[in-house]
Amino acid sequence: MGQKTNPIGNRLGIIRGWESNWYGGNDYGDKLAEDDKIRKYIHARLSKASVSRVIIERTLKLVTVTITTA
Repeated sequence: MGQKTNPIGNRLGIIRGWESNWYGGNDYGDKLAEDDKIRKYIHARLSKASVSRVIIERTLKLVTVTITTA
């Protein structure tokens, strides 16, 4: 009998990429909470725009948010 796996985690690196691309360092928790706030805000503001993915990439001074719609 097989084990059930998370389909997103199973496909990472093969079919899909990561939803967030950054290195946390000491303030990992703060950045993770900020990413969650950004995603919730975008989904709330664009609820009727059928947003399928929100990709967040960070450098030291720049945050890039890519919104993919269906």
